Amino acid sequence: MCDEHTVRDNRNYLRQYGQLSRRQFGALATGSALAALFPRAANALAVTQTDVTIATPDGEADCFFVHPATGKHAGVIIWPDILGLRPAFRLMGKRLAESGYAVLVVNPYYREVKAPVVEEGASFQDTATREIVLPLFRNLTATATTTDARAFVNFLDQQAAVDTQRKIGTTGYCMGGSMTMRTAAALPGRVGAGASFHGGGLVTDKEDSPHLLVPRMQAHYLVAIAENDDGREPEAKTVLRDSFAAAGLPAEIEVYEGTLHGWCPPDARVYNEAQAERAWARLLVLFETALG
Repeated sequence: MCDEHTVRDNRNYLRQYGQLSRRQFGALATGSALAALFPRAANALAVTQTDVTIATPDGEADCFFVHPATGKHAGVIIWPDILGLRPAFRLMGKRLAESGYAVLVVNPYYREVKAPVVEEGASFQDTATREIVLPLFRNLTATATTTDARAFVNFLDQQAAVDTQRKIGTTGYCMGGSMTMRTAAALPGRVGAGASFHGGGLVTDKEDSPHLLVPRMQAHYLVAIAENDDGREPEAKTVLRDSFAAAGLPAEIEVYEGTLHGWCPPDARVYNEAQAERAWARLLVLFETALG
């Protein structure tokens, strides 16, 4: 979870291994520099991409929809990390679409502000950025996520590019990890696979803890855990393994060595390319196996 521990751990890492200036980092976290971090698959499909507005019971959600230019494909919902929908997540959505999926990247903060909520190159390490995103994050509720999940799945099921005979997948990063679990539990008949990358708050002592929703799911799962997150909550992975096992659901739950919270998005200052690529490869295997 993005909190004061994340800031401290990341600051120590950057102090040890070198820290780019805000301007240098901003230059690397935009446009072609980000795209260059993603090796294009040899069989990458041509895609169509557009900004869309989705009606929900709470308003209109601004989202990004990208899918192969031809044919029908399994739908996927991407829940971004605490910094929200931004160029890095658009690129991640496009990359997934090039592998044959109809991908909806959502703005979870749409009730209060349209995306992007932070400028390109912004980092959770920066006080000004935290002052923007933390209040937005704190206003999100489990009920809001479930409401949105239903609206987003309904949108996908109405798109010509989506094969409604196939299950839907969902991925989430940081705060988005728990959102995938709420999505899978709210729509078990439609959601066949979920993936959490350095997800926060998956196991808590609250009565609405995401791990307690596992018995309601029918989804196969991938849970990729940052090493420093595991260091703070080493029991969480065991609780998750036991929960999925008890429900009879396949789940790959692994701590990724040498990673810090936030290591998957390519615009993160603690981006770990090798481990992010390995996690991406496991995501493709999950979807190929579970989405039909």
